[in-house]
Amino acid sequence: MEFIGKTNIDFMGLKKISFTISAIVVLLGLFAIVQMFRGEANMGIDFAGGTEIQLKFVNPVTMDSAREILAKHGLKEATLQDIRDGNQLLIKIGKTTLATGKVADTVESIFQQELPNNKFTVESSTEIGPSVGDKLRKDTITAIIISLIGIIIYIAWRFDFRFGVGATLATLHDVFAMFAFFYLTGKEMNLLFITAVLTIAGYSLTDTVVVFDRIRENMRKNVKEHMNVVFNRSINEVLSRTIVTSFTVFLAALSLFIFGGEVIHDFAFALLIGVIAGTYSSIFVASPIVSIWEEKHLKIED
Repeated sequence: MEFIGKTNIDFMGLKKISFTISAIVVLLGLFAIVQMFRGEANMGIDFAGGTEIQLKFVNPVTMDSAREILAKHGLKEATLQDIRDGNQLLIKIGKTTLATGKVADTVESIFQQELPNNKFTVESSTEIGPSVGDKLRKDTITAIIISLIGIIIYIAWRFDFRFGVGATLATLHDVFAMFAFFYLTGKEMNLLFITAVLTIAGYSLTDTVVVFDRIRENMRKNVKEHMNVVFNRSINEVLSRTIVTSFTVFLAALSLFIFGGEVIHDFAFALLIGVIAGTYSSIFVASPIVSIWEEKHLKIED
């Protein structure tokens, strides 16, 4: 199935525009990561430490009333999320003066005291100390770096080093794009978000390899043609396949976003952003980088 027919787009001629856009995205992503380490981003309790408790009430409880109850007892910084199904309330509380392990008990006591006629059950309760959150934050960056090194090694073995660098920079671009978008929209950065980042890194790499495969094939067939001509033809030849694949993945992520429930809502949102970024980088970042490198390599040889 083809959404579009044969195209003849000059992708290499758009390098300056695409690189400018990518540079802005990367800078915003770097800023978001710095803010994350400074504790200025909206970090989940996975990274910042804190308590997350999910309560299921017999009767509905509005977020405004729940917020007033918590503020009355000194927990005004608590973040509340209403779960539509089953009168459930998700409460997230960052680091407090209360000892780790006692915050959940305190929250339970508060609602038992303030809402004696509205019984509830604790669906889940998670508490993470600040030292554990700090370690998870560092381990996250380590995991991303290791994955990028693995990409360079894999692509260098399958193609050559120049392609490996192009694929790695494109994947790094996607990682920065997701960090930037989550920071700018105030979305919570947690372990589910990092799972989405690494998932998109794998997806982006797969998409990039398909483009690189066609480029390598055409380079062997047309050794005398200019690099830009070969790269443009290759991208145009796989463009329909790339769009169909990305659109299919986008629809799957969109289904999770709409119907998947509150727990994986942000995860699905990250996938949506990542699919768009990954498709863009495969065409407008990875290939132009290799093209520029190839041109400079040929000039040196001449």
